[in-house]
Amino acid sequence: MALHLITGGAGFIGSSIAATLLEQGERVRILDDFSSGRRENVAGLRAGTGQLDVIEGTVVDAATVARAMRGVEIVFHEAAIPSVARSVEDPQSAMLAGAQGTTVVLDEARRAGVRRVVFAASSAAYGDGPLSPKVETMPPQPLSPYAASKLAGEHLMRIFAELYGIETVSLRYFNIFGPRQDPKSEYAAVVPRFITAVIRGDRPVVFGDGEQTRDFCFVDNAVKANLLAATTSRKLRGEVVNVACGQKTSLNQLLAYIGDLAGTRVAAEHRPARAGDIRDSLADVSAARALLGYEPAIDVREGLRRTFLAFAPTKTP
Repeated sequence: MALHLITGGAGFIGSSIAATLLEQGERVRILDDFSSGRRENVAGLRAGTGQLDVIEGTVVDAATVARAMRGVEIVFHEAAIPSVARSVEDPQSAMLAGAQGTTVVLDEARRAGVRRVVFAASSAAYGDGPLSPKVETMPPQPLSPYAASKLAGEHLMRIFAELYGIETVSLRYFNIFGPRQDPKSEYAAVVPRFITAVIRGDRPVVFGDGEQTRDFCFVDNAVKANLLAATTSRKLRGEVVNVACGQKTSLNQLLAYIGDLAGTRVAAEHRPARAGDIRDSLADVSAARALLGYEPAIDVREGLRRTFLAFAPTKTP
């Protein structure tokens, strides 16, 4: 049975991948320094039928990463500082975790004889160009250190595939959301922030006019894309593919959907737009479909319903 390493496995997407693998009876090792990942996410994994091992440490420490790589066949590299806004405030930390951390992960993976690395890339690499939907052949235009670190990771994936023969693929996530996201962080993503504000009866904060659009993608779709990338029989050579729903939703629409779930009308508090934020984002998922057989199975409204229930289990939307 293959051993799977998940860097950043205590985070939102990493712990969701771990949960699915453990439910399938697989062997999972998590590497996380718990700077943004949550210990409760790991504690919730103990119910799985597979085998779980947790190493506390950072991806920028080569000795720790080397220890985590022992016996591993597949790596899901999810570790990062997951916030555009935080990277604008602290670019050095974003680049250290993103660019240097990814270099260490790949180098130790190839030294350990790892077969395949699946990388959590980001749609932030596209920037704010006017063409839509976004396709992988478009020239990248990152607007933040976070985006630049993710783009650097994509290049490293391709380079290590070419130089060392390790199989790699980069999944460009578009606004992944779901139950394991942390709503309490200062840099929390928009969906958990909106849902928790509505549950409390507060006015959700919208940066800008709310007409900016995103391709919101429920986490189960992203988990499926990762598992497809891990198990495909195709030889992977550093390809980059979008992971999304191909469905455009404005923040105002998102608030209306959440209001419907809560049975209330939501009035937002609007504040100035933030530096580094993208105006509009919509994905073409044709490349992921062709390479991995990926199909988004859960749309935005169903994903929101499941997420709302996770944050407010006593309510029945």
